[in-house]
Amino acid sequence: MSISRMTSGISTFILAACVMTGSAAAGALKCDRLIDVRSGKILTNQVIQFDTAGVITSVGPSTTVPPDAISIPGKACLPGLIDAHVHLTGDATDHGFQALGVSVPAETIKGVKNARITLEAGFTSARNVGATGFSDVALRDGINAGDVEGPRLLVSGPMVSITGGHGDNNLLPYEYHRSDEGVADGPWALRTKVREIVKYGADLIKISASGGVLSKGDAPGAEQLSLEEMQAIVTEAHKLGRKVAAHAHGTLAIKDAILAGVDSVEHASLIDAEGIKLAKAHGTYLVFDIYNDDYILSEGLKSGMLPESIEKEKKIGRLQRENFKKAFEGGAPMAFGTDAAVYPHGDNAKQFAKMVEWGMKPIDALRAATLNAADLMGWKDKVGEIAPGHFADVIAVDGNPLENVRVLEKVGFVMKGGAVVKNAP
Repeated sequence: MSISRMTSGISTFILAACVMTGSAAAGALKCDRLIDVRSGKILTNQVIQFDTAGVITSVGPSTTVPPDAISIPGKACLPGLIDAHVHLTGDATDHGFQALGVSVPAETIKGVKNARITLEAGFTSARNVGATGFSDVALRDGINAGDVEGPRLLVSGPMVSITGGHGDNNLLPYEYHRSDEGVADGPWALRTKVREIVKYGADLIKISASGGVLSKGDAPGAEQLSLEEMQAIVTEAHKLGRKVAAHAHGTLAIKDAILAGVDSVEHASLIDAEGIKLAKAHGTYLVFDIYNDDYILSEGLKSGMLPESIEKEKKIGRLQRENFKKAFEGGAPMAFGTDAAVYPHGDNAKQFAKMVEWGMKPIDALRAATLNAADLMGWKDKVGEIAPGHFADVIAVDGNPLENVRVLEKVGFVMKGGAVVKNAP
């Protein structure tokens, strides 16, 4: 099913909550330069005006600047960025066996810290795809209530996985008889699991269609959930107004996930020409996390990653980047997502340079993290561009990101819903 035809009812609720709790006094922001991500043009001397709910009422030339307008001279303004694949309740030091010592309350506390870091890095919206104990639900609710500072969030709760799959914890020996909370097998058991996850507050469903790099004992290219099982999950999730994100490295898993009707394929490392055509035909977003290969190979062992995970990454990392280039050239829909927590939170923007290195122009990479990611999240009318009716989510950087995307790695100004979060000299 095309994502443009899927509407998440809970998304509307979350955005409404963000309006109420993230509100500020009505005001204006003066930008010497403003990047229109839709046209790819730089507009000069623009004023963004917003109301008490933090929603933009007008954008235009600064013929009359309100006396109380915020001015950020010399910088380029652009929409708040969106990362469609993060794990805010995890840290880059919590890999492998070290993860066994992290409790759900500890994850939630980490989430509070990492949400603030991510917001200050210029990412004003994000999808959290996978968390233990619904810790991401608690984090989202805390942000919406104004108790915690962080991006606008859509959250998935636990990842749905087969027994022994990428979303099942295989680090403990048999005598513990432990399975992770998202584990189920067979179409009806998986339908029940979807209902349970929705019951406890998830905005979307995350599934493990193939093996993974950072899980023990499985192969990234191997399909795990069957086509029949994925069809059952997608049917149930869409019926309940939730989109489905599929972790899928393997070629067959990617194609079956698309045929099952998922809304996005995460990683997509071994996608082939047929898979690219399917993604384009079905309007399925591909979310390639092509920065973290560098971090895994340079820092993975020190971060607790298993030696087998490093070996998997050596085999799959470059292939993923090559297939990213092919998918972009093939016209498949692509959204920005980084798998934050594999690498330290706050470094999300380091992926932009990799996207440009592997075939995109800077404006293409920027659109992936604004217009496209907003569309994937079902929020295209509220975030992803600076326009009337959208939230006043604005960041500002030195330099011109349309010429050098690396300037996005140092965001000096962040506004979320008309409220200034960061204004560094």
